[in-house]
Order: sequence, then C-alpha cells, then structure tokens
Amino acid sequence: MAPPTSTGSAKLDAVKASIIAKDPTAPTGVALYSRFAFAGAVCCSITHGALTPVDVVKTRIQLDPVTYNRGLIGGFKQIIAKEGAGAVWTGFGPTAAGYFLQGSFKFGGYEFFKQQSINLLGYEAAQQNRTAVYLASAACAEFFADIALCPLEATRIRLVSEPTFANGLIGGFSKILKTEGLGAFYSGFGPILFKQVPYTMAKFVVYEKVSELVYRSVDKSKASGNAQTAINLGSGLIAGFAAALVSQPADTMLSKINKTKGLPGEGTTSRLIKIAKELGLRGSYAGIGARLFMVGTLTAGQFAIYGDIKKALGATGGIEIAA
Repeated sequence: MAPPTSTGSAKLDAVKASIIAKDPTAPTGVALYSRFAFAGAVCCSITHGALTPVDVVKTRIQLDPVTYNRGLIGGFKQIIAKEGAGAVWTGFGPTAAGYFLQGSFKFGGYEFFKQQSINLLGYEAAQQNRTAVYLASAACAEFFADIALCPLEATRIRLVSEPTFANGLIGGFSKILKTEGLGAFYSGFGPILFKQVPYTMAKFVVYEKVSELVYRSVDKSKASGNAQTAINLGSGLIAGFAAALVSQPADTMLSKINKTKGLPGEGTTSRLIKIAKELGLRGSYAGIGARLFMVGTLTAGQFAIYGDIKKALGATGGIEIAA
C-alpha cells in the first residue's frame, strides 16, 4: 500500500522527493499556492497599472474610432490636448485593484489546477497530454479570476468612456451600485469570459511551449537568474501577442457593452448580438495595434516579475510536466 504522502505515481513521487531533498524547507500545500497567488497578484497589478495610459487610448479607439483615428501615439496627443496629461491615467485605481485580484486567482489558480490535473491523470499521462492540461488549467483559473475582476473592469471602462462620470474607483463603484444595481457590474461578464478565457488559455499554453523549446537547448538548472528572467520576458512577449490576437474581438465588445446601460428589457445576449453586427470583423479589431503593444509588453513583464517573485519567496516547488 502506498504511503499517505504518495500521489499514486512513482514518477511524480520521485520528482517531489527530489524537490524536498534539495530544499526541505520549501513551502508546500497552502503555503506554496498562496505564494503563487501573491506573485500573480503583484505582477498583474504592476503591469496593468503601469500600462493604464495605453489602455485608456485603446479603449477610446474602440469606443469612438471616428474621433480617435490616428493610432496609439495620435490618440495620446488627442486626449492630452483635449483633457490634460492626467486624463491618460483615468481608471488607474480600478485597474490596479482589479488586476491584483484577478492575478492572484489567475496565476495561483493555474498552478493549483495544473497540480490537480496531474493528480487526476497521473504524472506520465499529464506529461503526454500537457497541452490539454495547460489549456484546461488556464480556463478554470480564469473563470474564477473573472468573477473577481468584472466589477472593477466595469468601473474602469465607465470612468474611461465618461471622464466626468466620477472622480475615481470608490466614487465610480458607488455610483454604479447606487444608480444601476449590482447586476450592472456583471453585464459584461459574458464578454469578459469570451475575452479572458481564450486570452489566458493562449497566454499560458504559448508561454509554456516557447519556454519548453528554449530549455531544450538551455539547461534550466544551470541557467543564471538573469538568463531565466530574459527567457521569461521573451516567452511572455510571444505569448502576449498570441493572446491579444485571439481575444481582441471580445475585448472590443466588452468596452462597448460597459460604456452604457442597455435599453429597458434588453438582455445581455441581445446586446452582444447587436454590438457584433454593428462592429463587423474589421470593427472588432479596432485598436489592435495599441493592444498588441500593451498585451505583449504587460505579458512579458508579468512572467518576468512572476518568476522573480516566486524565487524570492522560495515558491519553487511546483511540478513541471514539460518534456
């Protein structure tokens, strides 16, 4: 009979035993996953918060492409000339707070669900089907992350689309809750799922695959800290481009549906269908240049920061299934 600490897989037990032997004090269980969650929260909050100005321009282009038709740099100039330099930082509060919550669920959840997949399938089967494991783990993690993110994302979009709506996170959140009710925060839940779930699935699977290719020619155990950070940056950049392209149409629809409340009796599904018809394929990719820059940059930064924080916290006990 296997000991209580056994996973049921001799190979997985051997991997875990090797990790423990290298560092008997390394965190496990809740202590480990809480570190993953914290690292994810910090990396997402920092990167999304820092790129608030790009997100403001991107959102304006999506919501009013006729006015903001001069690209990313031109959009910056238009907003600053009309509203002042501070306008490009509109929505910083809900962005930083929302993605702190979302990042904790996304990265912590991804590691958690990946481990559960390994436990369920067995190490060998999980390794052989690792692409499916990456995709399923990312999708499950993002679902819960979006529940946390949606109210703050709705507040951010309202602040960006209507500069005079409120004076910040607390004011905007309170006003929506008071005038439109709790349901208004989740009117964009469908679009945010359609946007974020494929986005996160592409983000993690492409990052894992690119990293795997790199480490086939570079011994990870011998790579310096700077080299690992550079690999995380490069892999994250490519993953970000892929994720942006996959999720752009839903991102545009999310901006549109959160800009204003629906007509009396109009459901979310009918609003989405109407918006999709109005946009068309070309309209759904409005602002893609700004978003490629934004998502590529923030995804590269996220994986670099995430990796560095995990190392700083000693959260290196995750099980890898790359070949």
